[in-house]
Amino acid sequence: MQAYTYKEYGAPEVLHIIELPTPTPKADEVLIKVKATTVSAGDWRARSMTMPAGMGLIGRLVFGIFGPRKGILGTELSGVIEAVGANVTNFRPGDAVIAFPGGGFGAHAEFITMPATGKLVPKPDTLRFEEAAAIPFGATTAYDFLINKAKLQSGEKVLVNGASGATGSACVQIAKHFGAEVTAVCSAANADLVRSLGADHVIDYRAKDFTADGPCYDMVVDTVGNAPWHRTRHALVPKGRMVMIAGSASDMLFGAIKARLRGKQLIGGVASESGEILGKVVELAAQGHYKPVIDRCYDFSHMVDAHRHVDTGHKKGNVVVTVGAPN
Repeated sequence: MQAYTYKEYGAPEVLHIIELPTPTPKADEVLIKVKATTVSAGDWRARSMTMPAGMGLIGRLVFGIFGPRKGILGTELSGVIEAVGANVTNFRPGDAVIAFPGGGFGAHAEFITMPATGKLVPKPDTLRFEEAAAIPFGATTAYDFLINKAKLQSGEKVLVNGASGATGSACVQIAKHFGAEVTAVCSAANADLVRSLGADHVIDYRAKDFTADGPCYDMVVDTVGNAPWHRTRHALVPKGRMVMIAGSASDMLFGAIKARLRGKQLIGGVASESGEILGKVVELAAQGHYKPVIDRCYDFSHMVDAHRHVDTGHKKGNVVVTVGAPN
């Protein structure tokens, strides 16, 4: 099989396509023929070692001190079961699936093995493979932070900073579905996009600081890491919550204490990569309550170009890579 690998951190050009043996599934695994994958923020950070302020050492510890620990990137995919292990009973060859390797990576290849009882769910017939591949990373992060960690309640006022990205666009849709009044922060060029996703109000970050109106929001969600606690706290009502999906090491380590002293709450950490959450967001997509935003689709042979586009920092939603013929 063909796969993209890298041996050093850096620009997209560190990626190289190589031939590898097609893996054989273990007794409790399935072999998936990948139909589509994405270049996510996780891939970008792992490849470039671009980290929030103060997180460089932590990034090295996670991804590899002297070089990449995981040679094949790719956090999410959709595909078709090619073969199953001897003990697998819940899938069979020919089943279309959505899989979420997450921090295990490995999806930038023609085939991948996954535990049959892991982060793997059937693909709804209503979703194209390209759409399906773009669901896991952003939507599970949004769902886990907003619903599980921050306990979003219907009627709350929620602001999403970075609303046009893969995670931000998922936050807008999921918050709206669960009854929030949503304010989206993005560039003016993406205002129509986030309105189409359900945002009630839009703030152009180049024209206005979202904290300028004072304490307005029950929850502020920062998906890009440029709204630190010392700034965001001014926009939160008493007992309001800041949800820090991306942020500095200082806020990650000490933000909860600083927020508590102000009678507010800061919720950070790492999103749970669970099969249960994946199943819930795929169900939302199947029912039409969530639709992943796709910026561009690249062929597998143009994987480096896909990474280059993500490196610009101007992608809207997801960058999808099709493996084989587009579906």
